[in-house]
Amino acid sequence: MNGKQLKNSILQWAIQGKLVSQDPNDEPASVLLERIRAEKAKLVKEKKIKKDKNESIIYRGDDNSYYEKFIATGEVKCIDEEIPFEIPQGWEWERLGNITTIKGGKRIPVGMNLSTIDTGHKYIRVADMKNHSIKNDDIHYITDEIYEKIKAYIISKDDLYITVAGTIGNVGIVPEEFNNANLTENADKIEIYALCKLYLLYTLLSDVVQEQIRECTTKVGQPKLAIIRIQNFLIPIAPLAEQKRISNRIEVLLPIVDKYEFLSSKLVKLNSSINEFLKKSILQEAIQGKLVPQIAEEGAAQELLEQIKAEKEKLVKEGKLKKSALTNSVIYKGDDNKYYEQVSNENTDITEEIPFDLPNNWTWIRFGQYVRMSIGKTPPRGETKYWTNGIYPWVSISDMSDYGLVKTTKETVSEYVQSLFGDISSAGTLIMSFKLTVGRTSILDISAYHNEAVISIYPFVDKDYRTRNYLFYILPIISNLGDSKDAIKGKTLNSKSLNNLLLPLPPLNEQGRIVAIIEQLFDKLR
Repeated sequence: MNGKQLKNSILQWAIQGKLVSQDPNDEPASVLLERIRAEKAKLVKEKKIKKDKNESIIYRGDDNSYYEKFIATGEVKCIDEEIPFEIPQGWEWERLGNITTIKGGKRIPVGMNLSTIDTGHKYIRVADMKNHSIKNDDIHYITDEIYEKIKAYIISKDDLYITVAGTIGNVGIVPEEFNNANLTENADKIEIYALCKLYLLYTLLSDVVQEQIRECTTKVGQPKLAIIRIQNFLIPIAPLAEQKRISNRIEVLLPIVDKYEFLSSKLVKLNSSINEFLKKSILQEAIQGKLVPQIAEEGAAQELLEQIKAEKEKLVKEGKLKKSALTNSVIYKGDDNKYYEQVSNENTDITEEIPFDLPNNWTWIRFGQYVRMSIGKTPPRGETKYWTNGIYPWVSISDMSDYGLVKTTKETVSEYVQSLFGDISSAGTLIMSFKLTVGRTSILDISAYHNEAVISIYPFVDKDYRTRNYLFYILPIISNLGDSKDAIKGKTLNSKSLNNLLLPLPPLNEQGRIVAIIEQLFDKLR
């Protein structure tokens, strides 16, 4: 259970009468409600508030069902379906509008602007309403002229606010320093009669009321929460003395919950970082040949190199590959324990490039010798023909997840991109980011094009996707060992550095066994 869930549970216990014990000596909530009705009637008579045409009384009948009687018409209806739970004896269910007065704020006149200069007239925006209070770090003001036009639309320190547009349903108190400040049209004020302000605040923050807010905004589909719907919120009312006990208990518990949330969040981050560390450790063991035992019957990586050479020769003969691709490098360990790379008749000492030793049946190979790569493109943004009526998915780095499938993309491109891109990357293709976010690998679950920060990877030999899957897991480690350079927003590789990446190459069957163990271990870390 996280901090938010715990807070919601505490508020739920509170409004169900389970947070503090009931005292039979407490004045019942029905008496409190009668006092509120009398006070509101007096204010109506004095023309200080308007009479509520929808005023009602909720009561429990002899048949144990709940009924609502509308004062204006005398209509009575059963509301059992609205009652979410049973409440203790001495409590009552009530509509928020029957026990409060709800009024809207006011937009500043058209053509006039807010100011950051203190004019003495604070104007509270939704942006200022944070953490169920009002923050003073970016307060705006209205001029004397504007104030004279909207001075009736103020909020008091005794009121609560509720946001009704944009972020809907945010409820909070009004600090003393904002007493009689002007209120935005995107929030309403709730004037309270005889109730404990904190009790009402926590009730409005509870899931019972927040669910009613969600129903108003999703089922009804209104962009703004109307006052009449706020008035209709059904809330449980405890005896006044119990309201105060509940509020005091919550005020003690919430700082503890905040501390719990802080520690819980740290624990989640710690667990996540541990999992990431373990994944990297697993992959590091994999690329060093330490994750699975070597099996002599599976042969050596040299046999795979011969298969790659034969495949390249075949593709050159078919005109699908340039002849220059046949110029292979051979990396070997000399008698002096140094590593050398032979290209044609030239041998170069590359010992400093080699990050670790490999098992005897493994070898090092350049990435460009092992696979074909296809770098993507971004069609000109100014030419709408490429971006309208899109039929082909177009992958950017944000569409990729680490070790995941690309099933959908945020953007699509039209048929006109075929002249720019050439062949589309088919479903099942391994792709990797090599700019900014270097080494993020995904597998296409759909045929798609991609941008210039992503490459499609096609191994020359890939029986049963063993090579693809091996590269899928090891490239995030290997690519960050390569020769990268600083970019504006991160690291980047280029075509040359991609081709020169050093890959630890096991026999093909061992690649399959390595992948199987990686996936087993990763599953345990999820």
